[in-house]
Amino acid sequence: MPDEQKIVYDLRGLKCPLPVLKTRKRMLSLAPGALLEIETTDPLAVIDIPHFCNEDGHKLEETAPADGGHRFLIRKGV
Repeated sequence: MPDEQKIVYDLRGLKCPLPVLKTRKRMLSLAPGALLEIETTDPLAVIDIPHFCNEDGHKLEETAPADGGHRFLIRKGV
């Protein structure tokens, strides 16, 4: 759904566990079904973010390498 609006959240430069903690806090303010794209340079995020999504009931829509890190597209669960 390329026309769908998403919120971009820059978490580059933060180390574990801050990317997950800040993502969790940001997701609380979003409506179910909202898209949040996070960018991170933390190498552990490729493990931590999918685990967070699974544990909190969110859908990891996309994972892609980004400049110096990774980009994750997360759809908020209900």
